[in-house]
Amino acid sequence: MAVNVTDANFEQEVLKSDIPVLVDFWAEWCMPCKMVAPAVNEVSSENQGKLKVCKLNVDEGQRTASGYGIMSIPTLALFKEGKLVDKVVGALPKSEIMNMVSPHL
Repeated sequence: MAVNVTDANFEQEVLKSDIPVLVDFWAEWCMPCKMVAPAVNEVSSENQGKLKVCKLNVDEGQRTASGYGIMSIPTLALFKEGKLVDKVVGALPKSEIMNMVSPHL
């Protein structure tokens, strides 16, 4: 299950994680965000222990979102060892999310 992150706990939950972290930048009013959520949840449950999945509501975490140049949502950003290693925009199918994540696991 995805962990909800905020500006306050982003560093602890994402940047200091021992395993790669997929961050779903989303908002309550964003329909494509709701469309991609089931695929993100499947990726999360199928990769437990190898991948951490976090969700950041851009309305509540504006400082973090703008700090990483998030202009459109949904944006899926992959962090490894505290660094942003990949980023995709849009409601992608699970297979494409796995294509982005797999090389980093």
